[in-house]
Amino acid sequence: MIDYGAKFEAGLGYHEFLAKYGTEEQRRRWESVHEKVSLTAPQRELLASFRRDMKVLCLAGAWCGDCVNQCPIFDHFAIISHRIHVRYFDRDAHPDLGQVLAICGGARVPAVLFLSEDSHQVGFYGDRTLAKYRKMVADEFGPACPTGLVPEGSALLDAVTQDWLDEFERIQLILRTSARLRKMHGD
Repeated sequence: MIDYGAKFEAGLGYHEFLAKYGTEEQRRRWESVHEKVSLTAPQRELLASFRRDMKVLCLAGAWCGDCVNQCPIFDHFAIISHRIHVRYFDRDAHPDLGQVLAICGGARVPAVLFLSEDSHQVGFYGDRTLAKYRKMVADEFGPACPTGLVPEGSALLDAVTQDWLDEFERIQLILRTSARLRKMHGD
């Protein structure tokens, strides 16, 4: 069993992860997406309202297209909310995390493990969001009928950002309503 608290401490920040594991071209691709992520005022307000610290372990690969298109979103969340602490782990350098965060039997990335401030597991999410899967299925199989559910272009990044924000908010609400944490914080 993995000691998630110790593992979290061994993780890297966003820029450190890219410096260590990314090539110059990979870093350029991540930065390009990072520049395109745009949070709305209500999204920023929501993130700023978080009251519980959350540790986020992100299993990723600098080479991975899904990571390129999603992990910069997490950095934006952490910039806005001082309650979000994200650490990145290279999938190939951390096969132990790849095993426990396996999706559909594989070490797929990005995979995110959410922990409480005292390192209890709270939730797990990855490798793609609902908006991304809808787009993939529509591209692969074509829509059975037009639904308007599949965003195009920059709207896809906005939809994926919202999907991830919904998950971060869900975890925050779990932390906020936890009887154990409420007792610990006296609220």
